[in-house]
Amino acid sequence: MSRLESSFKELREAGRKALVPYICAGDPSLEATVPLMHALVAAGATAIELGMPFSDPMADGPVIQRASERAIENGANLDYVFECLRKFRETDSRTPVVLMGYANPVEYRGQEKFIADAKASGADGILIVDYPYDEVPEFYEAVKKAGMDPIFMLAPTSAESRVKEVCALATGYLYYVSLKGTTGAGTLDIGSVRENVARIEKYAKCPVLVGFGISSGETARAIAQTCSGVIIGSALIRHVTAHREDAIAAAGSWISEIRRALDAA
Repeated sequence: MSRLESSFKELREAGRKALVPYICAGDPSLEATVPLMHALVAAGATAIELGMPFSDPMADGPVIQRASERAIENGANLDYVFECLRKFRETDSRTPVVLMGYANPVEYRGQEKFIADAKASGADGILIVDYPYDEVPEFYEAVKKAGMDPIFMLAPTSAESRVKEVCALATGYLYYVSLKGTTGAGTLDIGSVRENVARIEKYAKCPVLVGFGISSGETARAIAQTCSGVIIGSALIRHVTAHREDAIAAAGSWISEIRRALDAA
C-alpha cells in the first residue's frame, strides 16, 4: 500500500478530511523549504504538494507565479527540489509528497531520469499540469512502474468522456479544480462543486480532493463536505509572504487553523 493510499485509508477510518498544502520549493528561501514542510506536517497536513519552480507557470495565478519567480531567483532548480525531499525523508518516512510542476523542466532533464530521480528522492506522486494523459501515456505508465502515483486534474469544463478516462488511470488522488481560470482566483460556488465532485466520484477509484479558491477555514470546511479533502496553495503562500520574518511558524499556525476547521465539520 502506497503512502498516499495508507494516509487516505487512515483518514476515512477516522472520519476526517484530507488537508494538502502546496508550497513552492525555494520560497521564501532555500533554507526554509524543508523546515516549512515539517511545520506543515506538524500542523496537520495529510500530504504535501511540493512545487517545482518554473519560469512560466501558466495554470497558476499571480501569487504562485511570484513564488516561483522568487524561488528561481534564490537558485532553486530540480536538483534542489530533489535534495529537499531527500532531506525531508531523513526524518519523515510517513508523509506523502507529490511533486507538482510543468513539462518543460521534465523534458529538459529527460522523462526517464526525472522519474528515477523523483523516486530516489522519496516522492509518492507526480502531477505535471501540462502533460495530458492522452498525449504522453508512456510517461504516466513509467511513473506507475516506478511505484509512484500519477495525479491528474479535472475541471468544471471536463467532458464526461474525459472524466471517465482520467478516473480509469488515476491513483493516489484526483485534483478537482473548482474554478475556471488560474489558481487563487474567483468565488466558489459550493453547489456546483458538489455536483461536479459527485459526477467524478461515480467513476473515481481514488479520493477526490478540491483545490483553487480555498482561502479560509470556513471555506475549507464547506468544500470538504463535498469531497475527500482540500488542497490549499495561493492562500498559504500569501500568508507566508506576509510573514516572511517568521514564515515557518506563521505557516504552521495558519494550517493548524484550517485543520481545526476541517475536524470540526
